[in-house]
Amino acid sequence: MKLHELKEFLSSHPECNMRFILPDGRAIPADFHVTEVGHAARRSIDCGGTLHSTESCVLQVWLASNDREHRLVAGKLASILELARPLIPYDDLEVEIEYEDMAVSQYPVDSFSAEPGELQFKLKQKHTDCLAREACGLESGCC
Repeated sequence: MKLHELKEFLSSHPECNMRFILPDGRAIPADFHVTEVGHAARRSIDCGGTLHSTESCVLQVWLASNDREHRLVAGKLASILELARPLIPYDDLEVEIEYEDMAVSQYPVDSFSAEPGELQFKLKQKHTDCLAREACGLESGCC
């Protein structure tokens, strides 16, 4: 999901509650807060010597132990994203949800839909991979 898609979706359903569904099917509890909106930029080099760069917009989701009645509606999240506009270089960035569930993890948004009474965002796992398969001999079928 691109940031511009998220903004449009939230703006078209400003009074709706939101639900984030983790890759294993569990939902992040409904009393979550979005405590940060960030621009994450990563530059790296793979084991074959090729440079890579990635960027995303990361929404940090957090649960307060003493605020179980909290509900963040879509319009409020849209206003939080507006506050972050000076930090986010462009609206074509992929959106990731950062959430702590045993470990802090970042989940790309796989799909989104308007369901009765709420907006649902299905999250997917990120995976590691070798970016230099030929240099490592992985494309040759050996090993």
